[in-house]
Amino acid sequence: MRWQQLFADLQAEFDEAEAAAERAEDASRRRVETGAVLLVDRLAGAVGRWLAVRCRGAGDVSGVLVEVGADWLLLTDEGRREVLVATATVRTVAGLGRGTAAPREGAPARVRMDLRRALRGLARDRSAVQLVLDDGSVYVGTVDGVGADHVELAEHAADQPRRAAAVRGVRAVALSAVAVVRTLAPGLD
Repeated sequence: MRWQQLFADLQAEFDEAEAAAERAEDASRRRVETGAVLLVDRLAGAVGRWLAVRCRGAGDVSGVLVEVGADWLLLTDEGRREVLVATATVRTVAGLGRGTAAPREGAPARVRMDLRRALRGLARDRSAVQLVLDDGSVYVGTVDGVGADHVELAEHAADQPRRAAAVRGVRAVALSAVAVVRTLAPGLD
């Protein structure tokens, strides 16, 4: 009988040690997996949620997260304006919830959709925008074009369409300086 008790005790110790090793391995694996998650993947898991984003130069920006690109995110604010945020300027994000999107390897189209391409879409739309830089400078006008490393903004009053007579000048802005781009509704801003 003592042998059976000894074997039972040894088996219980072995089972407990094995379970402890599995728990440690699971925790370690979760830390490794969490350590590989990029901010854009974390943000992509929050599409449809109201987020409060603090950006270098632009301060607090909030709205419903509509889309996430390779280096930008698109929000719709309370005024139903679209707000394009360069993720390089993001300092904090509140409202994420627990979800995380799948890693980006499976989404090559989204990876190619960088800030330049998003700004080119604004150039095609000819929408008046407010361009906020990472130093807090603010410029208003229409995106005329997007180069390899810069955006050209035809500066004019927010309540006027982009017409030659309304343009005060064209400003080239380094893409690395862009923090936030807000679409403006005529007569509202």
